[in-house]
Order: sequence, then C-alpha cells, then structure tokens
Amino acid sequence: MKSYLSTMTTVVPLKRFQISCNDTALCSKAGAKVILTDHNYSNFTGFVLSSRAFQGMTITDLGPKLTGLSIVDVEYKRVPCDYKNKTLAVRVEEFSKKRNYLAIKVLYQGGQTDITVIDVVKVGLSIGTSMSRNFGAIWDTSKAPPGPLLLQFKVTSGFNGNYIQATNALPADWKPEFIYDTGVQISDIAQESCSPCNDKPWI
Repeated sequence: MKSYLSTMTTVVPLKRFQISCNDTALCSKAGAKVILTDHNYSNFTGFVLSSRAFQGMTITDLGPKLTGLSIVDVEYKRVPCDYKNKTLAVRVEEFSKKRNYLAIKVLYQGGQTDITVIDVVKVGLSIGTSMSRNFGAIWDTSKAPPGPLLLQFKVTSGFNGNYIQATNALPADWKPEFIYDTGVQISDIAQESCSPCNDKPWI
C-alpha cells in the first residue's frame, strides 16, 4: 500500500496514519496510509489530504467521485513508519548560518513514536546543546558548537524515553541544503494512551 502526504490539526508531523472513510459505497475498508508533513493548532481533528490520498481511500474507479465531495467522515489509526532500506537523515536548512545557528529537518524517521529531544554534541564531548522544535519537522539552535557534530535523539518508547545517538557525524564544514545520513534508524513504538485501543488489522 502506498503512503501519501498530509497535514493534520493538533498532531506533530512525521506520524503515519491509516485512514478509511465511512462511506462504504465509495471507500475500501483498507483505506490509505498517509504521512503527516505539517500540523496546525486547532480545537478539532481533521486531515488535509492531497487528491491522490483522497483517491487512495476509494474503491477502484470511484476516486473522482470521492474527491468531488471535498469533506468526508473518516476513521484513522496510527501505524509505524517504514522506509525500507533508508536510515534516519537530516537536511541542513538553507537558513542555517555558521558559526552557531543550525536548523535541521528530520527525514525518514521510522517507528511509531515521537522525537521529543534533539541534542547536538561536539565529537569527543559528552554534553551538548539542546535544539528546539521550530516548526513541522524542523529543529534549530543558535548555540551550535563548532567542529564535527553528533546528534542525539530522545524518543518515546512504550511509556518511557529512549536515547538514540547518530553514528555518523555532521562534518565540521556542514553546508546548508545538504542531507546527511545519521547511520541509525528509529524503530521504537510509543504506547498510545487510548482505552480501549483498536489494534486489530484493517483488511
């Protein structure tokens, strides 16, 4: 099943959801899988889907009819992100400025969890600088140390936290708009606080 891109109110991006619309005459039971790329703060929950994602929920040949409705009621559940053979990577954003302002975008985040902390640590040291979530999947700091840098990620694992340290460092001469492979991948699963949880597979 393909994954599509989406935005959603109230939810942090880089989560993957399986969505099915409630109109059984138009929609398949399996629905579509979407990856959130951004979020808005609001008092209601809703997905903003591309036309391809909309059509991905449908029974064969009924895509245009569903797209014409614009708004539909859906059921959804979170599912793990799986990027096959890719490892976690970061893109240095174009507005990063040496010597000390560094902004990164997290790419190919696996697992079914959230990154809650990113620390940037100079190679050879044990204590680093915490980055802040700027917007979407972008984290930044105005206190990036010089030299080659290792990234440490804290993610939710079960009900607890787990630390994952990159094995590949950002080079001392990191460049904006370049993508750097961390050499690691996230596979942790966060325990959802639902009661009861629907963990049955969708057909």
